[in-house]
Amino acid sequence: MVSSFGPLLRSLRQAAHLTIEELSHASGVSVRAIGSMERGASRGPQQRTVQALAEALRLSDEQRAELVEAARAGRPRPRGPVPGACELPREAGDFTGRARELETLRLLAEQAGPREAAVVASISGTAGIGKTALAVHTARQLAEEFPDGCFYVDLRGMDSAPLTVATALLRLLKALGVTERRVPSDEEERAGLYRALLADRRCLIVLDNAADEAQVRPLLPASGAVMTIVTSRRSLSGLEGARQIPLGQLTDQEAAGLLQAIVGGKRTEADPDGVARLARLCGNLPLAVRIAGNRLLSRPGWTVSQLAGRLGDEERRLESLAAGDLAVAAAFALSYRQVSGTARVAFRRLALAAAPDFGVPLAAVLTGADLYEAEDALEELVELGLLTSPYAGRYVFHDLVRLYARTQLEQEEPVAVRQEARVRMESWLLDVAGVAGRWFKDGAPPPEWRSTVTLDSRQEASDWLQTEGTAWLEALRSAARRGEHATVVEVVGSLDWFADLWRPWGHWREVFELSSGAARAMGDRLQEAVHLNWLSWALTVERRHEEAEATALRGLEAAREVGDVRQQGWALAYASEALPRASTETLERDLDYSRRAAELFLQAGDAEGYPQAMMRHMSALRRAGRFEDAVEHGLSVVATMRDPAYGGSSAMVSYGLGAVLSQLAHACLALERWEDAVEFFHQALGELSAHPILQVVGRAQRGLGGALRQLGRIEEARKALTEAARLLEECGLTEEAAKVAEELGDLPDPA
Repeated sequence: MVSSFGPLLRSLRQAAHLTIEELSHASGVSVRAIGSMERGASRGPQQRTVQALAEALRLSDEQRAELVEAARAGRPRPRGPVPGACELPREAGDFTGRARELETLRLLAEQAGPREAAVVASISGTAGIGKTALAVHTARQLAEEFPDGCFYVDLRGMDSAPLTVATALLRLLKALGVTERRVPSDEEERAGLYRALLADRRCLIVLDNAADEAQVRPLLPASGAVMTIVTSRRSLSGLEGARQIPLGQLTDQEAAGLLQAIVGGKRTEADPDGVARLARLCGNLPLAVRIAGNRLLSRPGWTVSQLAGRLGDEERRLESLAAGDLAVAAAFALSYRQVSGTARVAFRRLALAAAPDFGVPLAAVLTGADLYEAEDALEELVELGLLTSPYAGRYVFHDLVRLYARTQLEQEEPVAVRQEARVRMESWLLDVAGVAGRWFKDGAPPPEWRSTVTLDSRQEASDWLQTEGTAWLEALRSAARRGEHATVVEVVGSLDWFADLWRPWGHWREVFELSSGAARAMGDRLQEAVHLNWLSWALTVERRHEEAEATALRGLEAAREVGDVRQQGWALAYASEALPRASTETLERDLDYSRRAAELFLQAGDAEGYPQAMMRHMSALRRAGRFEDAVEHGLSVVATMRDPAYGGSSAMVSYGLGAVLSQLAHACLALERWEDAVEFFHQALGELSAHPILQVVGRAQRGLGGALRQLGRIEEARKALTEAARLLEECGLTEEAAKVAEELGDLPDPA
């Protein structure tokens, strides 16, 4: 007859003259666990525990075998899955989308084998994104692959008191057929028994709504043909060996499909535009789409567009996305309750950010924290699914989460505090924008300038201005609304040269409208002239030629009123640039504007404006067919600018010289002076590199390619034209880029 494990262990320990504490120290098994075994509370410890005890007791082979057999006899005999225990929850029957994630989970299931490490998948994402639905749907789809049962436990990770590991193990063991009286009281023993039972079975376990890694680890089998799917609002990136499956929002098509599956095809097919709008207002969030669908089901008289109209009001949207005990705001609230300290403040105040994404420095400004603390706060919010981080250093709200954050901001912070935070954020954005812009006019920022961002190069300045474009533009609008006219004029005054480098942005007209309006409100006619001239440039970029010319002439009038010769020159230069190049009707005005502009720049001693005007004048001469005159003027200007006594900013003068050389080269092209054209284009490209405006460089490369082709230097021509096509496409001149592509296609094939 096999001895009971507890009495046998006690007799062997006493024979070895060891106390429980001494045996614990020697074996590594806890005092509590040994006590439970000897009392009979734990009758069948796992094999590794028995081996550790045998080693510590220095048992003979016969004694060791007897102890192992006693442990084996004490282990409960599994009875198979218990009906009704840890059953998968009901599916709604309208699961939609997630094809890629389903395929990933199916492939993972195929890896589950008896001699392999147990497969673990961790599905993470924000509240309402469909984590549980995906896990349960997957389990039902794969049920035949796991004949020993599919089990589900809600770990209640967002509750104030999540499910304990011991309770979760108790439920799983009972579901696996272990009677409650045979379940060990010790948590470690429970976990060991759980792993032992699963080692010889093919099961799928869904651990839903996990709080963190510590709650999950004891519930993961070590090996065997078992697959565990964990869901959590946190990423659980600390789970070793787990396949991470982050969930994003549904695609437009998937969200519309889910709505149709809930409501029925008749109503959705009658209003496809309403379906698309409703899904968009729900942020393609599955929970929100389901609630909207349920509301439509309970109101058969409503059309889809009627509900979309109600959700169109941002102030009422979250309130409207509730049906029965389902509510989007309540789902977000569970996550928000987990947040504390700086992260809580950051979550609320980031709702003030105008841009769809933001970085650590902005969060630091809004919270008053340093960069490290702000980054930790943002990462905590990502962990809880309240933010996503599409790439390093940038963070994004889901649209509905942003609305929830705004609601919490309004409820928890006084109006004065909110306003102070907004003004602090916008002042910081405008300060950095102004300093970044000066990189392209005056060089590096003042050495005493300090901020939460570094702008140690033109590239860093350009990257910041483009990345934060939406944010600083909204800050500029706010400053204009508050009547901070001097700030608007000063900030925009630093951005004119950068604007030339970022022509495709599409907002420069508004920027210069704001600044010229601010100058006018200040009664500063000189600054109004400056900013009207830049506004004329922006209108020209948008090909609004008549408005551009009229605006430049308004700038000319303002400059004349204050007697500023330099700005009169710029006004005429921009008026020249505004004229459409394809029109012969404007040719005489072009020649007149550009000639007068050059004369005024010489009178004012403007070393940067003079080559700009002459470049435009040479362009007009070429349009008039006066190519020899264009070459003559070009050579004269080049000689003047290469005189060591010629002044001006080196970078801007270099750009102006490059622009003149490019016009000179184009004139040589027209005269079929191919060698001269190639030489002048090469010189032009070297000078233009100081301030590389894409369309100017692209057109120079195109001209160079044409000249090289005429000289039979085909591979060099191919290289130049390829670069021209890339640059012109990048700056939005798609028609020109297409023509260059045709020219490339006409080149002979390589020998």
